[in-house]
Amino acid sequence: MSSNWKKTLINPESSIDEAIKKLDKSGYGILLVAVDNKLVGTITDGDIRRALIKHLPLNSPIKDVMYTKPYTANHKTSSDKLLNILSRNNIMQIPLVDESHQLVGIKTLKKLTQKTRYNNTVFIMAGGFGKRLMPLTRKKPKPMLEFDGKPLLEKIIQQFINSGFHNFYISTFYKSEVIKNYFQDGLNWDVSIKYIDELKPLGTAGALSLLPYKNFNSPIVMINGDLITDLNINNLLSYHNEQDNMITIGAKKYDIQVPYGVVETIDYKVKSIIEKPTHYFFINAGIYVINPQIINHLLINKKIDMPQWITQLIEQNVNINIFPIHEYWLDIGEKSQYEEAKLKH
Repeated sequence: MSSNWKKTLINPESSIDEAIKKLDKSGYGILLVAVDNKLVGTITDGDIRRALIKHLPLNSPIKDVMYTKPYTANHKTSSDKLLNILSRNNIMQIPLVDESHQLVGIKTLKKLTQKTRYNNTVFIMAGGFGKRLMPLTRKKPKPMLEFDGKPLLEKIIQQFINSGFHNFYISTFYKSEVIKNYFQDGLNWDVSIKYIDELKPLGTAGALSLLPYKNFNSPIVMINGDLITDLNINNLLSYHNEQDNMITIGAKKYDIQVPYGVVETIDYKVKSIIEKPTHYFFINAGIYVINPQIINHLLINKKIDMPQWITQLIEQNVNINIFPIHEYWLDIGEKSQYEEAKLKH
């Protein structure tokens, strides 16, 4: 988080005149009145003007005019929740505090509604046969199955567009003309869409080798074209950059409950019986962030799946981490999953 917000800090004994000058320079439209980095009040242009209307001297301390019950939010609060707080209370800025109520930043309505534009390439894998969804996929590939009158692939692309992405590559094989005829070059969505044509199935990782990745200056966001998720892509990308990973794997927590009492033994001697225990795993969610230079490790146009490739990279001590996904996530692989997804979307 930028430290520019510290320009808004001011002592309660400072004068109204000092506050006017500081307010003009800060650019945030608010001053945070603090003692030992703990918020005791705020000053806005409105507070200053009300003081002037009352004819208070400019050398009066701002503690006489500051607002003493400002809204605050924990610094880990999501952007969506912060926007909700701001709009619900009709305020333009909100101070951020940590668990010890120490000031750590400030968020403004302008900043939260400002759309970030990402130049990262989004690579969507859309070449599969969708055999388990036959006959639904007899005339169209799985990513073109419809939800609310639109193909799943369009929903995925639109989700990325809403998050600020505009450079897309789509890997195609089965019924590729259906995808190409629908999306073409992406002009109707005001984005760039290009295609990687698999002349033979290349698995879930092989098509990466056909990207012009040597021209990319930023990580690639890769996603399977048969997923529905509420994952915040921006958070995933930020996490990847912060962790200095070569590859970040989106991983969904998956629970399995054994429907029986499990007997634990040592050399046939019963140690304990656990009634219907639950085991927890992280499963590969089919969403990745990949630094382009690591694609050099792939053979061009050679079939390979992501688990096999990642295992090879782990053996070479490549830095690979997971990004836990707690949001809604569903892989549309079976007819029952497709029907479930249609009900929820």
